[in-house]
Amino acid sequence: MFDFWAKTSGTWINVALVLLGSGCGLLLRNRLSKKMQSVITQAVGLTTIVIGVLMAQSLANASAGQVDGIILALLSLVIGGLLGEWLRIEERLGTTGDWLKARFRGGSRFTEGFVAASLLFCIGPMAILGSLNNGLLNDSTILVVKSTMDGLVSIALTGTYGIGVAFSTLPVLIYQGGLSLLASTLEQSIPDPATSPSVMLITGTGGIMILGLGVNLLEIKAIRVASFLPALALGPLFSGLAKLLLP
Repeated sequence: MFDFWAKTSGTWINVALVLLGSGCGLLLRNRLSKKMQSVITQAVGLTTIVIGVLMAQSLANASAGQVDGIILALLSLVIGGLLGEWLRIEERLGTTGDWLKARFRGGSRFTEGFVAASLLFCIGPMAILGSLNNGLLNDSTILVVKSTMDGLVSIALTGTYGIGVAFSTLPVLIYQGGLSLLASTLEQSIPDPATSPSVMLITGTGGIMILGLGVNLLEIKAIRVASFLPALALGPLFSGLAKLLLP
């Protein structure tokens, strides 16, 4: 039991702080005008874009063989996006949000908040590296830092979207907790996750997706970010093929 907690402690802390942030957001929500709520959302959107740009820079170190990281990311996004559309990931995630909304009598923007928060909290280097470190080394430091950031962001998101943000803890629990528990099987193939080209490719590709999420938050254009989720799994596959075919 202790080993289970040691390998997933960061995820449970993450869930707790998002719930705490969502609670604070609900308390403040009715005390802020729509203009103030809009400014908060825009601040989160702009910050999300900056985070996405910083993440995408890791593609410079994600080359495999003779293929640049940006090319691998483009292939992953195009093929992953097509696969995501075929699997109807965006619709399925929205349907899950709608089901939770009906089940718990959420507000009009419940599903929007659930989807936005789920993607924002699950896609990123800290979620990946933190979960791997937690599972491989029983070190939750990265996830604790991420949890603090997520808790603060959830205050702003909940002020805009409502209680749906709190339910993003479900995919966070499944994704981060599952990755931490599976990390022991990756110990030999990824001895140092922070310097692995495959992890850098996932990080960079995720950064591009985070950029799309920032565009959505700013309501510039609706980008179907969830449909690109398979790209995160395809990246390491394409990286391995590039090393094998074009060493």
